[in-house]
Amino acid sequence: MSLAQACARLRFRHLQLLDLLGQTRNLRLAAEQMHLTQPAATKILMDIEQILEARLFDRLPRGMRPNELGLFTLRYAEAALAGQRKFVDEFNALKQGGHGHLAIGAITGSAARLLTASVVEIQRLRPLLVIKILEQSSDQLISWLAERRIDLMIGRFTDESQRAQFSYERLSSEQLQVVAGLHHPLRGAHDLELTQLTRWPWILYPASTAVRKVCDDIFGSTGLAPTSGVVETPSFLFALELMQITDMLSLQPAALVDKYVHKGLLSRIPVELPDRMPDYGLITRLDEPPTPAAQAFITVLRRMADPGDEPA
Repeated sequence: MSLAQACARLRFRHLQLLDLLGQTRNLRLAAEQMHLTQPAATKILMDIEQILEARLFDRLPRGMRPNELGLFTLRYAEAALAGQRKFVDEFNALKQGGHGHLAIGAITGSAARLLTASVVEIQRLRPLLVIKILEQSSDQLISWLAERRIDLMIGRFTDESQRAQFSYERLSSEQLQVVAGLHHPLRGAHDLELTQLTRWPWILYPASTAVRKVCDDIFGSTGLAPTSGVVETPSFLFALELMQITDMLSLQPAALVDKYVHKGLLSRIPVELPDRMPDYGLITRLDEPPTPAAQAFITVLRRMADPGDEPA
């Protein structure tokens, strides 16, 4: 029997047990959550392993541990159940005259403006559309897109190999700005050079993010690196709070910090930066037509993108 034929024999109860075992690593707890006896749950697991012709879990004195095949199967069960739940939710919404569900992933920064404007417009056009917004770095969003946890994302590729799996459509460029708290000694300074900033402590994005890679490139171009302490965080709000009470500097998307500068919560540090930040765009799964709700949002997104910043 082929693997495809085996998968066709897996039923909802099989997938449900696998998903719960992945969460609990305990057959008794999984059985309780399914309102089954433990022997009944054991029988279902034995059926699964017989169908797949492979052992998926190591039985331990206090729990169960998935082996390599088990981990792979757990990911399949989780994705299959997520797809089924999404189908049920959207089917019910459409049956009741609604416009379905849409899960959007987006990077922090300049994309927030475009995303906000697009969400306002799509809600005007489809007031019953249920929208979920997930904000993360591009590397995490790409993973969620592959797992079908989101329908589309606004962000960047983090590896060239991703072009074989996803489609990319440029939306806009992004500028960066060095910022600090209002009390920072460099506020209002003139003729600053990058080399003068290395002795100050920095708040940096994690190494996997595009902003951090640009930051490393900028410091690399000076032959220097921050020497007075570094805090890594993907959270802009944490960075904002930290800059209020320390002399730390941070490299941030200009569109993200503009309103905080205008409100008197941050100050720009006037230093010229190389224009190294890559564009961001719309990323979808390759060769997979978007749902009607996703296509409607994509149309709005394209229209809301800055017309003065269209790609050549």
